[in-house]
Amino acid sequence: MGETTYQPRGLYFEDFEVGQTVVTAGRTVTESDVMLFAGLSGDFNQIHTDAEYAAGDTFGQRIAHGLLVQSIATGLAVRTGVIEGTVLAFRELDCKFSLPVFLGDTVHVKIEVIEKKALPRLGGGNITMKYSVINQHGKTVQRGNWVMLVKSRA
Repeated sequence: MGETTYQPRGLYFEDFEVGQTVVTAGRTVTESDVMLFAGLSGDFNQIHTDAEYAAGDTFGQRIAHGLLVQSIATGLAVRTGVIEGTVLAFRELDCKFSLPVFLGDTVHVKIEVIEKKALPRLGGGNITMKYSVINQHGKTVQRGNWVMLVKSRA
């Protein structure tokens, strides 16, 4: 038998079209996610890690770190296959954290391509994606734009 080599599933710069949309699968945010992220980031803020403290605070329960949810969102985007193996760099991020994400919430992401900019000297181009992280109740919990450098075919 011959050797099988990795073939990128992602779209190349030329394949993206302004107006194109992708909706990801969902993912439930767990206790383990929050505690592992706290350990990784060093952010042990009590609103994330202390159930008793959080019960008496603004939201009445623990919430996931905003940057954890952002990381989950980018992971869900990769899982679609659209940028798998073709993204060269995550270049820019602007975001608004609109609502809390609670442990046990399930989120998915809606992504829309809003701009393309060829950057031949970098071997591809920037793809600007408007994204919304949406919870199981259909409410947008985060939104903003991602700019990713994506490979060209040539």
